Amino acid sequence: MNKGKTIFAQVMSLINTYEFKKCVNRYKGDRHAIKFTCRDQFMVMSFAQFTDRSGLRDIETTLNLCSPDLYRSGIKVMPKSTLAEANEKKDWRIYQDFAQLLIQQAKEAYNGQKLRLALDEMVYAFDSSTIELCLKLCPWAKFHHE
Repeated sequence: MNKGKTIFAQVMSLINTYEFKKCVNRYKGDRHAIKFTCRDQFMVMSFAQFTDRSGLRDIETTLNLCSPDLYRSGIKVMPKSTLAEANEKKDWRIYQDFAQLLIQQAKEAYNGQKLRLALDEMVYAFDSSTIELCLKLCPWAKFHHE
């Protein structure tokens, strides 16, 4: 996992903090934040996505196991209750706006390069995790896991 953490730190160092902060300020995302800011949430949830975590308990366990290395990456270890509250209360538009900015940067970076699909034709999905409860409540739903 050490190599993964190093790659994650490198990827996250490319994030434009100024532009992210503009998105946060637009929706007053850190207005009531004391210990867990929108940036903290973004870092934790990005790490969770990057490491294929399956739920809040899994995220919390992984953060606790990796806390010495993650601290240097700027990731705060928080209990799952704090993550759940942040995910419920932080304005999702902050992350939507920032995602659109990242997509625009990718389009500019790959402008003129031949890709399998044009970036304008691509569909963007930042989180495609399956919520287990849905599968239990809707047994008729077909589930495909790769």
